Amino acid sequence: MLNITARSELLRTIVETLNVVVEDARLDFGEDGLEVRVVDPSHVAMVQMGVDAAAFDNWEVEDTALGIELMKMKELLSLASSTDLVEMQYDDAVGQVNLNVGKIDRVIRPLDTANLSPPNVPGLDLPSSVTISGADLAQALRAARQVGDLVNLSLEPDSFSVHVSGDQDSVSVSYGKDEVLALDCESPVRSQFSLTYLLPMAKMMASTESVCLRFGENLPLKIEFNFDNDAGSVIYFLAPRVEGDL
Repeated sequence: MLNITARSELLRTIVETLNVVVEDARLDFGEDGLEVRVVDPSHVAMVQMGVDAAAFDNWEVEDTALGIELMKMKELLSLASSTDLVEMQYDDAVGQVNLNVGKIDRVIRPLDTANLSPPNVPGLDLPSSVTISGADLAQALRAARQVGDLVNLSLEPDSFSVHVSGDQDSVSVSYGKDEVLALDCESPVRSQFSLTYLLPMAKMMASTESVCLRFGENLPLKIEFNFDNDAGSVIYFLAPRVEGDL
């Protein structure tokens, strides 16, 4: 059984963040809140998300796993203003999800969750980290995308840098230790990532006060940020592009 009500803005953040990585997602509803883990088909990017039950206007839930086509949720949410409330009900006996926004009622058939198994969260020992405002990070990555797709992230004990080299042009954005919120780096590290995967998530982080990036020399990137007054949390894992990758 599932009977929840949420601001459309909250649901839009949830759906659009997951949609960076996948088109379909298994949403695990429990007594304390919502948990989701998804990985893209190429296993390059992964999202782990949690949202506290307190973030919702109404939360009447028995443990329920629903497979949802995210585009169908986005279609409905596109009709709602940021202040509209969205009601969502599911009854196992009926086997359909009922969604309501104002006068609009939409019924969707959930996907088979057997085909949407949550991935295992990688255990990573990442030696260095920087915490920066979401707006600063998003701006740096947008600037990098103007030149190329492969971005180099570099950390030194006293600085954090974003750099892209194109065929003729280049972009560099650097922040000193006193220009970021926190920096932990004992020795220089650098890793390269695809902006095709990174930039869409940066758009989701742009309005957050702080984003923590953890990485090492040619190691995966782990990005952590919160939303909705810290009621929601996101961890984004992205595999590096190492020399020799096509």
